[in-house]
Amino acid sequence: MLFSCFSYDVSSSVYSSSCQLQGQFHLNGMHKPGDVILGGIFRFHFFPADPDLSFTSEPQQPTCYGFDVIGFRKAQTMAFAIDEINRNSNLLPNVTVGYSLYDNCLQVGVGFRAALTLVSGQEGQVTLEENCVGTPPVLGIVGDSSSTRTIAISTVLGLYRVPLVSYFATCSCLSDRQRFPSFFRTIPNDAFQVNAMIQILKHFGWTWAGLLISDNDYGFHAARSFHSDLGTAAGGCLAYTEILPRVYDPAELKRIVDVMRKSTARVVIAFASQSRMLNLMKEVVRQNVTGLQWIASEGWTSSTSLQTPHLMSYLGGTLGFAIRRGEIPQLREFLLQIRPDLRHNNTAGNSLVNQFWEHTFQCRFAPPPAGWVEAGGEFCTGQEVIENVENEFLDVSDLRSEYNVYKAVYALAYALDDMLQCEPGRGPFSNNTCAHLQRLEPWQLLHYLEKVNFTITFGDRVSFDENGDALPIYDIMNWVWLPDGRTKVQRVGEVKRSAFKGEELTLDEDKIFWNFESKQPPRSVCSESCPLGTRMARKKGEPECCFDCVPCSEGKISNTTDSMECTSCPEDFWSSPQRDHCVPKKTEFLSYHEPLGICLTTTSLLGTCICGVVLGIFIHHHSTPIVRANNSELSFLLLVSLKLCFLCSLLFIGRPRRWTCQLRHAAFGISFVLCVSCILMKTMVVLAVFRASKPGGESSLKWFGAVQQRGTVLVLTSVQAAICTVWLVCASPVPHKNTQYHSGKIVYECAVGSTVGFAVLLGYIGLLAVLSCLLAFLARNLPDSFNEAKLITFSMLIFCAVWVAFVPAYISSPGKYADAVEVFAILASSFGLLVALFGPKCYIILLRPERNTKKAIMGRDAES
Repeated sequence: MLFSCFSYDVSSSVYSSSCQLQGQFHLNGMHKPGDVILGGIFRFHFFPADPDLSFTSEPQQPTCYGFDVIGFRKAQTMAFAIDEINRNSNLLPNVTVGYSLYDNCLQVGVGFRAALTLVSGQEGQVTLEENCVGTPPVLGIVGDSSSTRTIAISTVLGLYRVPLVSYFATCSCLSDRQRFPSFFRTIPNDAFQVNAMIQILKHFGWTWAGLLISDNDYGFHAARSFHSDLGTAAGGCLAYTEILPRVYDPAELKRIVDVMRKSTARVVIAFASQSRMLNLMKEVVRQNVTGLQWIASEGWTSSTSLQTPHLMSYLGGTLGFAIRRGEIPQLREFLLQIRPDLRHNNTAGNSLVNQFWEHTFQCRFAPPPAGWVEAGGEFCTGQEVIENVENEFLDVSDLRSEYNVYKAVYALAYALDDMLQCEPGRGPFSNNTCAHLQRLEPWQLLHYLEKVNFTITFGDRVSFDENGDALPIYDIMNWVWLPDGRTKVQRVGEVKRSAFKGEELTLDEDKIFWNFESKQPPRSVCSESCPLGTRMARKKGEPECCFDCVPCSEGKISNTTDSMECTSCPEDFWSSPQRDHCVPKKTEFLSYHEPLGICLTTTSLLGTCICGVVLGIFIHHHSTPIVRANNSELSFLLLVSLKLCFLCSLLFIGRPRRWTCQLRHAAFGISFVLCVSCILMKTMVVLAVFRASKPGGESSLKWFGAVQQRGTVLVLTSVQAAICTVWLVCASPVPHKNTQYHSGKIVYECAVGSTVGFAVLLGYIGLLAVLSCLLAFLARNLPDSFNEAKLITFSMLIFCAVWVAFVPAYISSPGKYADAVEVFAILASSFGLLVALFGPKCYIILLRPERNTKKAIMGRDAES
């Protein structure tokens, strides 16, 4: 991109061209020659002094100021790793690796210039032969530390398939292989960090959290991941999402902190850099916003500038995600060997090592640029002892981003080693060719980098997935506020992803310091958990984790907290009063054990006994005139049928079963038809006897002899038996669990099977009863000797009244009460017949025996 090619002799048979470098970038850097060169982009300075843009002349390149010791240590870590590789006889033997490391000055433009310089070189003119042979300036680059800068750099490097291995760019967008085909990283991407944070939220039950992000790719992609993953993974949501300004803006920070103070969320996730958090904490301290549980991204978890005593009352207890800590043996000894270059004191200020020396010892090798005073007034001798200075440069006890740099360099080295060990004729490139040291291309290294797999000396395995991401792992850190006022950041767990177990979260909760009076994790929920027996109902217009707890309706339960739906109980079960489990439905039927059933059973048995007593009385006095005068045979049969009527009512009491359902109506119908048939026959005999007493009426008695009476009763009863048989065969009554009357009860009843059959059965009984009643009514004025017609009339009126009232009462009575109504009708009509027909006779037999004579009966007739 920086070369302009000119053609010299187009007619010549030998084609050659030269590329002229149109300009050079003046960048801070460190270099070491070698057979192959690896590039690096690091932050050596904090900020640039941008020149004025007049748009009338070519702008000057920015000058960077503010030396960054930690960035310099990262670059020295890469230099150490390359030196270690060169000393390793098993890795890249007979190949010397060099490096070119440039400053990004914390600016996209400067970092982009550094990347272009690495891929195009610094030679003023390059002559290209026809075959375009030659090794490119660098085969791979380690960097950059910022997602935004890395996106810009990797977009261009991807076009030329130059591998870029980042040690700190975490944006999940960089996993897009279509946009960034040559990008790799040794740090987990933000998507994994977001998932890890969500696991922390889920672990402690925090469903209501605030989110603070930076206004760059790092923050925006993290916010996007939170909004898409938080609800589904943890059942939670964000109370607010605020963007921290790039520069110190008191008004905007006041607004953000005011939102935090008013929110009910007790957990705040900060996906931001150290500098933005420092600006935010100024306003947090001013408004004295305490009682928050902070969750820190890797961008500020290890920030020593925030771990100060006056901030620990606000930030104490912070849980943060830190890059995996590693140990790099001999690194400290390597750093102690750094010495400035004193050969050219007048230009020594351009040397990064010399700038480090000046910054460390507050001295100077040469006058600093105008307008900038950083070093002290003393001149450096170069013999100062680094160990005697309190400097974090030599502190290698907590190597995190440096460890990622170390792994990135080794990943490139192992890929290069695999590429150079290729056997001719068995290579992965066209025609099974291999790469050669004199003609290496970055895209060839890219092929091997995708397949690299090795174990670092610290024990961690390094490999890349299909998106260029390394196996992710984070240390979980906790900010501890010690009683003596000192602060400490301790490791309390880790989260990692393995190929077999997926994501694993490990926490040592006993070691976690909670900055609350209770010394326990805080509660941070929009709505309290819904207890058992309720379901969550989202509040309209509010986030999904804000909800009301609505009790489950009858017949439904929820047996878990925060249930989204209530589940219906099985058919034979019902919800408990608490709606938290299903219980068997109460069964309801006319039982022998309940008061109503006991009363009806007692009445039925009482009626049966009375019938037996009356039958005994009639048998004992069968030769008396009052028994013989009223057709004793039909009277005996009538008493037996009444006894059966009383007994059949017992079939309606108790749990319905198939045989009781089939038998109850058949027994009821046949018994009552037998009873009414006997009454009808007695009525017809009374009329026949009265007619026979008149002149010329003797012939009517021949139709009502004993045989005819028995035959008529049998025929009338057989008709009802036939009706019952057809009904039972075609649509037999069966037990039925009815849940229509009461949702929470199972009403056991006998389904009639055929309403028509039941109606015909009742209709036939009614027909005989009405016919008996009419005939008895016609015979009501017969002489006293035949006064049984009056008793039959009265009894049939009672019978008809009971059953006319029964029909509407039966239809309108639910469940067991329908059976009770039917039993009551059976008993009432049976008692009515028993008392009306046999009461007066028993009264005479037992209490007025003087009237139980033929003379007395005839005497009554004469008196009338």
